[in-house]
Amino acid sequence: MSNRIKIDEVQPAAYNAILALEKYIGSTNLTAKHKDLIKIRASQINGCAFCINMHTIDARKAGETEQRIYALSAWRDTPFFDEQERTLLTLTEEVTLISNHVSDVTYNQAADVFDPAYLADIILTIITINAWNRLAITTGLEPSL
Repeated sequence: MSNRIKIDEVQPAAYNAILALEKYIGSTNLTAKHKDLIKIRASQINGCAFCINMHTIDARKAGETEQRIYALSAWRDTPFFDEQERTLLTLTEEVTLISNHVSDVTYNQAADVFDPAYLADIILTIITINAWNRLAITTGLEPSL
């Protein structure tokens, strides 16, 4: 167990602000499948074991297949993901790896595939899971057995 700071105890207002964004995301029209793909893929890129564990469990409960979960880190090389999912995963990767910026090609593809409100909620979901990943990694959260 980590002895690092517990942000939720030390700065509950700040923690609750991130939690409020997460609650908003839960209220959107984003499909569970889309939310799960975003959360797992960003967590894989960031190396957040706590979040990978949590979100793969959630995805399984929502009906995601083992095959797709296992293949997610190599999604480009599989036939398992449809056009919307591929667009979503590309955007997730570029936002997560933001120092490379989000290309016009990727953004325009997403804007063509998703309506503006849905796209806004996708972007907010990507940003939020990245915040959770950074919080979990920095504070040393570990997945439970």
